[in-house]
Amino acid sequence: MSQQQVSGGRQSLGFGLGLRTTHYEDVIENRPPVDWFEIISENYMVAGGKPLHFLDRIRADYPMVMHGVSLSVGSTAPLDRDYLQRLKTLAGRVQPEWISDHLCWTGVAGKNMHDLLPLPYTEEAIEHVAERVRQVQDCLGRQILLENVSSYVTWRGSQVHEWEFLTAIAEAADCLLLVDVNNIYVSSQNHSFDPLAYLDALPAHRVRQFHLAGHSHNGELIIDTHDHPVPDPVWSLYAEAVSRFGEVATMIERDADIPPLAELLDELEEARRISGQTLEAAA
Repeated sequence: MSQQQVSGGRQSLGFGLGLRTTHYEDVIENRPPVDWFEIISENYMVAGGKPLHFLDRIRADYPMVMHGVSLSVGSTAPLDRDYLQRLKTLAGRVQPEWISDHLCWTGVAGKNMHDLLPLPYTEEAIEHVAERVRQVQDCLGRQILLENVSSYVTWRGSQVHEWEFLTAIAEAADCLLLVDVNNIYVSSQNHSFDPLAYLDALPAHRVRQFHLAGHSHNGELIIDTHDHPVPDPVWSLYAEAVSRFGEVATMIERDADIPPLAELLDELEEARRISGQTLEAAA
């Protein structure tokens, strides 16, 4: 499970999968050819029990990264210090390569709506979120990765493009980026922008991870459902991302209608093939 050297002296973890409960036994018994696993942080922020039992066994054999869904870094509510402490405790146990969460808000006044809600792309929001990211990083003692979310509505008061907003926060907070290729594609179709313009605007030195996933068509909108294989347009956009950012740690996400592990391994091989082919063509 060795890291691979990429441009700029960075290390890529290679190609990973999201760790899901339905695959625990298969992973432990068969040691599949996965370079690393991503865990949903909140699933393991518990005192004990089976989740941590399986986590420890699998972590002994594979590198891991932690991916959260409840940081709510864009909220106007105070940061949840208890949540951050539990996140830090889990990181001490897992020793992840990195920790990520989403550039969004999930609720206010202590209410978590369990949805990744978009922000207005304004100078005020940039300053607000960047300061909160700095506080999170100070608490955790490390840089975090921010992920772009898919969106279905926009704010009338937005002053810049989403990619400018994301870049400005990353630069101001000195954090890193998790580029969700599927989310870029979904939002580009919902809001009629050029996904290549999005990729071109991102600072390459901050990109540490890619997400790949499937989505669903719902009338005029495309919904980021993570319940289908990665479709051809997302594979094509992934090739464009590799051509711009080089070999970046890449992960397949599947959260519903989860197939046997073998099917996800086939998708992971496709990611390896596309990445290798794209880098070879650029050499």
